[in-house]
Amino acid sequence: MGQNITLMGMVLSAVPVGEYDKRITLLTRERGKISAFARGARRPGNQLMAAGSPFSFGKFEVYEGRSSFTIVKAEISNYFRELAGNLDDACYGFYFLEIADYYARENTDEVHMLKLLYQSLRALEKESLENRLVRRIFELKALVINGEYPNVFSCLGCGKEDSLHWFHGKAGGVLCKNCGPQVNARQLDPSALYAMQFIITSSIEKLYTFTLSQQALENLEKILDEYMEIYVDRKFHALQILEENAHFFP
Repeated sequence: MGQNITLMGMVLSAVPVGEYDKRITLLTRERGKISAFARGARRPGNQLMAAGSPFSFGKFEVYEGRSSFTIVKAEISNYFRELAGNLDDACYGFYFLEIADYYARENTDEVHMLKLLYQSLRALEKESLENRLVRRIFELKALVINGEYPNVFSCLGCGKEDSLHWFHGKAGGVLCKNCGPQVNARQLDPSALYAMQFIITSSIEKLYTFTLSQQALENLEKILDEYMEIYVDRKFHALQILEENAHFFP
């Protein structure tokens, strides 16, 4: 027999099913990523109509059947409505949802990914933080949570922990001033290196507490683009929209 359970989570995506229903992908604290039906969520006035939209965060009471979940009711504490009012913010937000969907799995501990997603969406709402930096912080910390982050603390060639002036994406980390020139590596801005070390070692709550110069940010962008091209085997729709319309978001 099935039972009702309460899950804390966020809606990653929602697709129409039939005339009035939706199938929703939820990232939850208790059960990882799950797919659940929201009966009547497309019917005007239905209590699940607003709760069945991406970015909705809160408590979801679901009926756990033998082979599927059905949302019974939802108490949404944050809809992130401000993101929807800005195309730039919304595209970055949907990109973060896609990344979370890519990495998360069912019946696994996704507490850190859920926390990262929530804090990153909040960071997008802050005018003091540049979205380009928020994106790179999110990407690298998502890699950390998934265990695929680069070594940025010691030289891959000789093991030295100082004079780390180069980055090699395919090798998966940094090289010192002596080992770097011997291979086809990218020069590494000192501030970009410090930023990566900070992102990898800091708690999620402290991630969005720094800024970078344009030079350092551009260096960080090139490094993470190169690294993710190698280690992430998916094209993300929201990211493609951002890149196609980059001239609108200087």
